[in-house]
Amino acid sequence: MKRLLLYAGVVGPLLFIVVFFIEGFTRRGYSQTRNFVSQLATGETGWVQVVNFYVCGVLVLLFAVGLRQAIKGTRGGAAAPILLGIFAISLLVAGTFSTDPALGYPPRVPEVQTPTGAVHGVAGLVAFTILSASAFVMAAHFAWVRGEGRWTVYSLIVGVVVLVFFFASGFSSQADMSGSWHNAPTGIFQRIAILAGLPWISAIAYHAVATR
Repeated sequence: MKRLLLYAGVVGPLLFIVVFFIEGFTRRGYSQTRNFVSQLATGETGWVQVVNFYVCGVLVLLFAVGLRQAIKGTRGGAAAPILLGIFAISLLVAGTFSTDPALGYPPRVPEVQTPTGAVHGVAGLVAFTILSASAFVMAAHFAWVRGEGRWTVYSLIVGVVVLVFFFASGFSSQADMSGSWHNAPTGIFQRIAILAGLPWISAIAYHAVATR
């Protein structure tokens, strides 16, 4: 059972990435370089990205349970699974409360600010911040385990990259919406953060399977 829970952490993040890339390349009017991933949850087929949030959130939550069982009694053995569980819950919240139209998507839809969009924004802030914190805690865990130096460095790099590029995406989106940086690479910045953080979850999940 524990191995199945760990494998959920391998599958969930990678599936999330595959789905949002396919959706992003096939949506009319959507820009992978300009738009946030969560904007795929708007528009006529927005339900696909909503389901994507839910599936990834549930699978990462299951992984957090399995990781707790796998590293219990070690440094970070409680904090890391709790943080990843909070990250998973934030994905579920992000799927429940869709973001507002912005940055030209959906096409011809006026940009508005709603309470639902505000909740989504908070969920996104929590998700990326907690994901970065999870990487730092896992770095401490790997530093405590003999022979895991490469995983320590990898986790530290992921923590920094996720945090830096998430806030870069927030800055660029605000600059774009204010008109000071038209067509800013918000989507690129956010995708760098995602492609650093989510595959890292899959990697540590597989590592946990392989070493136990």
